[in-house]
Amino acid sequence: MRNLVTLLLAMLTFGAYAQVVEQDTVLTQQLEEVVVSSRVIDVAKERLTPVAVSTITASEISLKVGNQEFPEIMNNTPGVYATKQGGGYGDSRISLRGFDQRNTSFLINGQPVNDMENGWVYWSNWQGLTDVASGIQIQRGLGASRLAVPSVGGTVSIFTKTAQIAEGGSLTQSLGNDGYRKTSALYNTGKNENGFAASVLLSRWQGDGYVNFTGGEGWTYFFALGYDPDDSNHAFNLSVLGAGQWHHQRSAWVSIRDYENFGSEGIDRRWNTNGGYLNGEEYNIRRNFYNKPLATLNWDWDISSNIQLNTSLYASAGRGGGTGPRGNNYRNSDIDLYPFRQDLTEQFEEGKGVASRDSNGFINFDNVVAVNQATTEGYDGPISGFAGQLIGGNRNPGGNVNRNVLIRRASMNSHDWIGGISSLDITSGKFKYSLGVDLRSYKGYHYRVVNDLLGLDGYYSGGNRNSAGQIINTTIEANPFKNTGIRGPKIDYYNIGNVKWTGFNGMAEYNGDVFTAVVQAGTSTQSYQREDYFDQPANPISDKKSIGGGYLKGGVNYNISDVSNIFANGGLISRQPLFDAVFPNYQNDVNPNLQNEKINSLEVGYGFNNGKLKFDINAYTTVWGNRFVSRSLTNQQGVDGFAQFRNIDVVHNGIEFEGRYRYSRNTTFKGMLSMGDWRYTKNFESELFDDNQQLIGTGTLYTKGAKVGDAAQFVANFQVDQRFGSKFKVDASYRFVDGLYADYSITDSAFTQADNKGAVKLPSYSLVDAGATFYISPSFTLRANMNNVFDTTYIAESNSNIHAEAGSATWNGIDTRNSVWFGFGRTWNASLKYTF
Repeated sequence: MRNLVTLLLAMLTFGAYAQVVEQDTVLTQQLEEVVVSSRVIDVAKERLTPVAVSTITASEISLKVGNQEFPEIMNNTPGVYATKQGGGYGDSRISLRGFDQRNTSFLINGQPVNDMENGWVYWSNWQGLTDVASGIQIQRGLGASRLAVPSVGGTVSIFTKTAQIAEGGSLTQSLGNDGYRKTSALYNTGKNENGFAASVLLSRWQGDGYVNFTGGEGWTYFFALGYDPDDSNHAFNLSVLGAGQWHHQRSAWVSIRDYENFGSEGIDRRWNTNGGYLNGEEYNIRRNFYNKPLATLNWDWDISSNIQLNTSLYASAGRGGGTGPRGNNYRNSDIDLYPFRQDLTEQFEEGKGVASRDSNGFINFDNVVAVNQATTEGYDGPISGFAGQLIGGNRNPGGNVNRNVLIRRASMNSHDWIGGISSLDITSGKFKYSLGVDLRSYKGYHYRVVNDLLGLDGYYSGGNRNSAGQIINTTIEANPFKNTGIRGPKIDYYNIGNVKWTGFNGMAEYNGDVFTAVVQAGTSTQSYQREDYFDQPANPISDKKSIGGGYLKGGVNYNISDVSNIFANGGLISRQPLFDAVFPNYQNDVNPNLQNEKINSLEVGYGFNNGKLKFDINAYTTVWGNRFVSRSLTNQQGVDGFAQFRNIDVVHNGIEFEGRYRYSRNTTFKGMLSMGDWRYTKNFESELFDDNQQLIGTGTLYTKGAKVGDAAQFVANFQVDQRFGSKFKVDASYRFVDGLYADYSITDSAFTQADNKGAVKLPSYSLVDAGATFYISPSFTLRANMNNVFDTTYIAESNSNIHAEAGSATWNGIDTRNSVWFGFGRTWNASLKYTF
């Protein structure tokens, strides 16, 4: 009885997290050297778990990622499409089976890391994962995770290093194209006689960026302390992971003809309309900065030989945001440069917005400072303490406040997040049962502050409707380790989002000699509340809205023989809407027409593994309805804003193949094929808001039958790994991408008419990557990578749908007025690692 009471108290206090599959500390053949920090982490196992799964080991990550973005290491697995987007450090994104990362679940050591308000994952916050990841498992579709409401596209589970048993460490120095430099140091104390072990890692990176004006730098820090005595039923692991950084960005989409007309001759993939120079140094109106430490405490308790309680507590306090323009500078022809229409070519042709740009199109921010000062008269308004000073503002309340200026503001998206997950697992013969809860509490802080006055003495803000306005002359550094202004003066808006989550789940699993079956069910309640300190004096705090959701899923696996198996899974999901759907108009009024998103999924697959040849093939269908989407954009008038889309329905069908053939001890071939047919099944409504969160337009997007854009629907990959003796090996991969369509946009006229041509199909492309490893000695390893070996020019994604017609200027058949991201050209990196 005493043990039972203790067990129930632990579950209620810490939360629970059920496991669907058998787990070990060191995973076997499929995961090779991947190590997990706790049994709380769900891991799919070959020939047991009825899901489509791919695994990337720690050695693959450390050898091949180099100076690439972390999501790109997954690009050679079925269903994955990852790009660098604008190309700033950490600005990448990933899709799985055509669903973006808002709708793909990302876990680090079992903890969810998707933003609890908008579902996004900001990879700049997790750049340190390249240093500490011990493996990645991509579970496509319903997956093996038992979060209370699973994702739509799949689950990407990332495992980090633990406190290592053996003493030792390493020093690594990396170099890459465009000034990239990274230094890493790792030390493990090893496990002592009392069962304690500790590991610490510290690294620093910096670089100029492949894209013009996208320099950045950052630190990664990691600490793990483990306690696992040989004679104890308890094991603990405490870890802290963080990656504070800042980097300049290319956030404004660029037209193809801008790539042609500015920068180097031909298509200049490095072109960036955001940046220029101030006082002789690189300056960019868009700068991202963030620090998001994640602390985790895992506790594994063997209550008896067949009962286990596995618990994880975690907390994160993210601080930072991104800079951008503020002021009506477009009213001043001498500095009209940003915001700008997406096509700079048109601005030059019309002679607009070019006074602060040189002949190359780069921004002369020194001119911005000079014009700000020359066109602003001394303040003589009623606010004391600022007489005679140069004051700008978004509007003019009198007193010589100049609204025709440009400053750099910082939009903050900080948060406090705590949670607990735990699982009670009971084994009885061939049956396994599990019960769990998943608890989360999230508070998001959203506000703007002044970052750079660009020559002015202060900035007038009338954004707070609770006051008559104020002049702000204090600035916040765009640095994640400095004051982010959470308690200081703010401009434009200041609101807080509160989200809480309570989930319960259960599982019953049968593991026979040849047959495995699992049934899972979960339910969750998500509560939402919005506080607004600026815009709604009469309604500063919304009502609290609680919405239930849940899922039912199951699967079976049958081992036909010792080398082959078949599996099937299916499920129904009712998923709560995101925060923006609950408060769709940036008001504290709860949406009266809320509805859960509905997802239905079915999948079948076959696997074969005789040791020499291994392959898996599967087919899936996913139907997803009642979606609500909110996106940021720049409209045709050059104004930053947001678009919201309602009642989106899609269907995603596809076939996936992944294989490996060990031709000999030294030669291995790998291959992957992913074929999809992803379409919208209805038209949907849209609304557009300006940067003050005011509604400025509505409309219908006619997308029925249109292809889903933003992710390739056909991808094939072939790779060869070749060893030469014990000291040298090379690897090369060929990747072919097709079926890539442009994404839709509310400002894109292609879908505003019922009779439209649908999404623009982008040109297919092929890329070759190569790498070589030289094991100099047992202590020294040299690695070099080259990506896009043949310097292929290709479009990675587009957010506009201008169809080419007779007489259109085109590039590879695409109208050059389209706004696109070109992929990077040839890049390289090399590292020398010393292990002791």
